[in-house]
Amino acid sequence: MTRPPNGPAPEPHASGPDIPGLHASGTHTPEPHTSGPHASGPHAPEPAADTAGATPGFGPRLVVPLMLGAVLNPINSTMIATALVAIGGSFHVGAADTAWLVSSLYLASAVAQPTMGRLADRLGPRRVFLTGLLVVAAAGLVGTAAPSLGWLIGSRVLLGIGTSSAYPAAMALLRSHSQRIGVPTPRPVLGLLSLAGLSSAAVGPVLGGVLAATLGWRAVFAVNLPLALLGFVLAALWLPRTPPAPNESGAPAENGAPAGAAGPVRPQGGIDPVGIALFAALLTAFMLFLMRLSAPPWPLLPVAAVLAGVLTWWELRRKTPFLDLRMLARNRPLTLTYLRHGMSYLVVYCVMYGFAQWLEDAHGYSSATAGLLMLPMSVAAMATSMLGTRTKGIRAPLTTAAVLLLAGSGLLLAAGHTTPAVALCAAGALFGLPQGLTSTGNQAAVYAQAPPGETGSAAGLQRTAQYLGAITAASLIGLCYGPRATDAGLHEMALATLVLGAAVLLLTAADRSLRGTTR
Repeated sequence: MTRPPNGPAPEPHASGPDIPGLHASGTHTPEPHTSGPHASGPHAPEPAADTAGATPGFGPRLVVPLMLGAVLNPINSTMIATALVAIGGSFHVGAADTAWLVSSLYLASAVAQPTMGRLADRLGPRRVFLTGLLVVAAAGLVGTAAPSLGWLIGSRVLLGIGTSSAYPAAMALLRSHSQRIGVPTPRPVLGLLSLAGLSSAAVGPVLGGVLAATLGWRAVFAVNLPLALLGFVLAALWLPRTPPAPNESGAPAENGAPAGAAGPVRPQGGIDPVGIALFAALLTAFMLFLMRLSAPPWPLLPVAAVLAGVLTWWELRRKTPFLDLRMLARNRPLTLTYLRHGMSYLVVYCVMYGFAQWLEDAHGYSSATAGLLMLPMSVAAMATSMLGTRTKGIRAPLTTAAVLLLAGSGLLLAAGHTTPAVALCAAGALFGLPQGLTSTGNQAAVYAQAPPGETGSAAGLQRTAQYLGAITAASLIGLCYGPRATDAGLHEMALATLVLGAAVLLLTAADRSLRGTTR
């Protein structure tokens, strides 16, 4: 943080969040009048040079590279959907084999998101962001030239790892930048990251279909190369370098900064590769069990239990664990946010995949028509994502999202193969509205509730909760539908989402840390 020309240095922000009015404990305090874009007087912090945005220091040069990185994971998650049939035909494999192209990216992302967040907190977010983009470019090359399905799966794993660096590194960089210039990160800037992810996920299937139809399915992998290289160049030119972490010993900091100078809090310690490996093994066992709920592989349950026990034992012994279980136990608001986010997206993914499948099987719509009927869901999600960035609280949008999940589930319970298209579009929109509110609301909560210096790790675990919701949703859809989607199967899924929506509403209402918070 820079020192004002006429006065002492401002107080560091290391002990509190950057969102005014919301502390890590969830309590509300008045926003001081000596900080922010309109501050004046001798104690006003100096804004960064980039003042193109609404708030000094958060203009396009900072936001555009972060948004470009944020689109890569969601667009690769959905873009593959319209290329699976062509890939299966090229390698003479069935749907069960090509399904690994979807699940491998989700699994890799679920593990890599908190890992990359940990690296961003310790090595610097800019460095991790740039390295991730290079991994994405390499994955695009591998997928473009892949001689077999195994190579393609390897490419998808690399994509999951590389694209997972963007979101947690972006959150950590925004927190670091905010602390350095003494200006709270504007909530609309956080919302733009959510909007980038939601919009790219929505256009992914369309883009994948166009590329596969015109240039062949390998173009779905090749498109990552120019996107990653463009993002790398913009990030290298525009993203600010993270200043050295404060020296806790009281000795002079690096680059001649005075001891104890305010700046980003960066935790010290190793990366904990054993913890990462145990976490990956646990998620793999969990995913394999969920993928076969129709004929559950019961031996995987004791394997998962043993892995969970060993992981807990190992992490509690570590001074700097990969998965900080003690912090999660102490920071109840953050833990509830993860649970609420994962359950909300379990409902969203059930509808995103299950509703579309029912439209084709039970209603007889073509895939193109089903995609058009799902369009209101994507549009509504993008609209409420922007609306969520303009709200002054967190609890109200999250409560509204939970109520909308209940309303949408009720509408699905009444739907059938004779339901008119207008009503089907309305049902999709009812689930799109809470998607945008949930994304921006929980993102703001994680940003505020994360411990100082752990923003990247906390953001990564938020995405892990979301991907676990996606994996569980795929299993629930298979359990409800069986070999074909029917009205009865849709109603079973709607009952499950109704119960989940009620649980999300109770979690939100019971979370005292969200009460009275304003932005």
